[in-house]
Amino acid sequence: MGNLRSVAKAFELLDTKVLITYNQKEISEASHLVLPGVGAFADGMANLKKYGLIDFLADQVLVKKKPILGICLGLQLMAKQSEEFGIHQGLGWLDAQVKAFDLKNYDLKVPHVGWNNIELVGHCPIFLGIKQNSAFYFVHSYHFVPNNLEIVSAKCNYGIDFVAAVWQKNIFATQFHPEKSQFLGLKILKNFLGVKGEKNG
Repeated sequence: MGNLRSVAKAFELLDTKVLITYNQKEISEASHLVLPGVGAFADGMANLKKYGLIDFLADQVLVKKKPILGICLGLQLMAKQSEEFGIHQGLGWLDAQVKAFDLKNYDLKVPHVGWNNIELVGHCPIFLGIKQNSAFYFVHSYHFVPNNLEIVSAKCNYGIDFVAAVWQKNIFATQFHPEKSQFLGLKILKNFLGVKGEKNG
């Protein structure tokens, strides 16, 4: 939802064939999947359900191990549940919850909008060639809270530390928007296209 075309255009800059689709046959033929999104968690899940993609994507990602990149809401949808406007169930691919920013003790506005530096954790393939503390573009009011911190591949601070990116086997996801993050964002998308499958067991 929301940022589909801008994400597609970013990949097109990398001379990659891109298709925006909810057709299962076309999705099954793709080498890499991208789950982007801007907007409400419940609406995102409703759209996936409407097009019959929840179980199908689970098979593509969890069984067939196809590389997938979640962006912003796409990351959050991978969690077990979100507290955005009530409790809503997510795809459940990652053991995590999505929670609202609690910044009442800080002089900061919600949503968190703009450029912010990230702290890289470990050696995630999509961050190959990205320097520590590089800046990326964020737009979000909720953040991803994993129960297993080992999947965190980047962190950020906006009053509190929060997860900026995760990596679990063939699943990659960022809270920031690579497609709006200029050269470094394109570098991340290019790195993702180079992923062939499971890389961290």
